[in-house]
Amino acid sequence: MDIIENFRLFDFLDHLKQMPLKEDALAAKENGIWRKYSTQEYIDTVNFLSYAFIQIGIKPGDKIGLISNNRPEWNFIDYACSQTGSINTPLYPTISEHDLKYVIADAGISYFFVSDKTAYDKVKACSENSGIKEIYTFSKIEGIPSLQDLITIGKNNPHIEALEKIKAGIKNTDLATLIYTSGTTGNPKGVMLSHKNFATNVHATKDLCPFQYEWRALSFLPLNHVYERMLSYLYISRGMSVYYAESIETIGDNLKEVKPQIFVTVPRLLEKVYEKIVTTGSQLTGIKKMLFYWALNLGLRYEQHGANGWWYEFQLKIANKLIFNKWRDALGGNIVGIVSGGSALQPRLARVFHAAKIKVLEGYGLTETSPVIAVNCYADKDEKIGTVGPIINNVQVKFEEDGEICVKGPNVMLGYYNLPELTKESFDTDGWFHTGDIGIIEDGRFLKITDRKKEMFKTSGGKYITPQITENKLKESRFIEQAMVIGENEKFPSAFIVPSFTFLKTWCEKHNIIYTTNIEMINNEQIKNRIMKEVELTNEGLAQYEKIKKIELLPKEWSVESGEMTPKMSLKRKIIMLDNKAAYNRIYPS
Repeated sequence: MDIIENFRLFDFLDHLKQMPLKEDALAAKENGIWRKYSTQEYIDTVNFLSYAFIQIGIKPGDKIGLISNNRPEWNFIDYACSQTGSINTPLYPTISEHDLKYVIADAGISYFFVSDKTAYDKVKACSENSGIKEIYTFSKIEGIPSLQDLITIGKNNPHIEALEKIKAGIKNTDLATLIYTSGTTGNPKGVMLSHKNFATNVHATKDLCPFQYEWRALSFLPLNHVYERMLSYLYISRGMSVYYAESIETIGDNLKEVKPQIFVTVPRLLEKVYEKIVTTGSQLTGIKKMLFYWALNLGLRYEQHGANGWWYEFQLKIANKLIFNKWRDALGGNIVGIVSGGSALQPRLARVFHAAKIKVLEGYGLTETSPVIAVNCYADKDEKIGTVGPIINNVQVKFEEDGEICVKGPNVMLGYYNLPELTKESFDTDGWFHTGDIGIIEDGRFLKITDRKKEMFKTSGGKYITPQITENKLKESRFIEQAMVIGENEKFPSAFIVPSFTFLKTWCEKHNIIYTTNIEMINNEQIKNRIMKEVELTNEGLAQYEKIKKIELLPKEWSVESGEMTPKMSLKRKIIMLDNKAAYNRIYPS
């Protein structure tokens, strides 16, 4: 599909009409059964909602709030907004009341759509004295207006001519959405993205995989995040079916049911898949266990383009027939590619999955760039493990003296909503957007991210520490679930470490250590010394000033729900530091 001069988001639906109709354009579980929406029902529902928007008085430029899990209704609202010129303003279900009140006021939201009663109650409580005229729910709740009510209104009041007139007046440079991200001042900031931002990003990534009309995608990362959302536009542009996982916890079962060809993920979830596979393998016995670890170690040594030689490749074929085929079956059996983004992927994970004939294609981008700046593609020549791939078409990249990546292109945002000064600060005088990430180019064309500029810190000796690289190396240990390098303005770097308690229990059994509670275990000297050995292995590959001198073990995993991680599962470093002041002071006593 070529992007025409004035391509708008709703043009994806018009493009879908030109393809053969299918019965499962979208699908989600309802009462344990897959509810499938045909292409025609998809398009009709969007049109009915668009007519209803016009009927109830929604006008171009009006802000429409949306809080929901991934489900087909999310798409219906998104396309109805794009067709009527209203601005989809999606938010995470986990948003705090403080941030929700701020966004409602800052964006000037006039109507709100929510998935269920819990989200309804949250919005209702935060919308007093606001401009919100009505809140609609996707699930039918007695006494509360629902999405189905609007669909009925649209069916009975088909404002066909009015809708076509509105659509004709929408330019691809017009604002399509406000995506609020965490702000440095404590309040979220609204990233303004246009139809053109998304459409050109879709066009530039259309050859990411050998997409086919018959393919199915499993979607589970939040649609209100730019990453999954852009991919959903890419799927529809290829006529693919999109199935929504019931939850993060059910992904394994949903993969086996849907048997998708592709899904997108963040490294943290991929790490958990790998850990589960290894844990299962460690419970085998005899020859099966021996074969499992033989194949695993083979996979961890994988090099692209047959660089390990014919004997390695011969062994790998055997490993794929005996062991890795079961890995593919666990992912549904049809996986062509997995796209990873949001944070740095451990290269060893990419290697072992590639060895198992499961291509993990790492990419890079920001909300402000709609999002993709660079991505590894399925074709061998356009992929290099350990990098985030070639720069996509239509996008330019340059590097500042300190290595910061700067970007120009049609995918770069219009600016931050109601924040002209911050917008101005984000662009230099030549119009380059400053990403805040540090990187280099390898082999003349592959972008490699080396760290976040804001996450880098100096020791008191004046040496720069890039924490993410060390953290990823630490997490390669089966003993270590999560890690955060600390030590800004201190004499040496240290680390907070969350052990892999599942593996630790197994290890304790083998070493006749009675496992009690996580808190008691992290204070056990034998365990602390054993994990420090793993840290020393990481230290072997670091410069003297980068070596981790001390560690503090923490008793519980960091998560989105408990507030230490962002929805894309990156560390909230300031929160973790505040929550663990006592541990910090044990490392660096004042």
